[in-house]
Amino acid sequence: MSSDFEPDILAFCCQHCAYAAADLAGSLRLQYPPNVKVLLLPCSGRVEVVHILHALERGADGVLVAG
Repeated sequence: MSSDFEPDILAFCCQHCAYAAADLAGSLRLQYPPNVKVLLLPCSGRVEVVHILHALERGADGVLVAG
């Protein structure tokens, strides 16, 4: 049985660390899956459980908090 399911992932990324890495990957023409949506934050430490729950309620299949 083959599954074509591609989960929608929301990535909360710190602007100084994880987002800078994602930006560098783009500059190097590296690709990441189109089902990963990156959200720039001033600091990943500001993400609260309610933000994660809200993302899941609004349709995200998974959430990544990267700092």
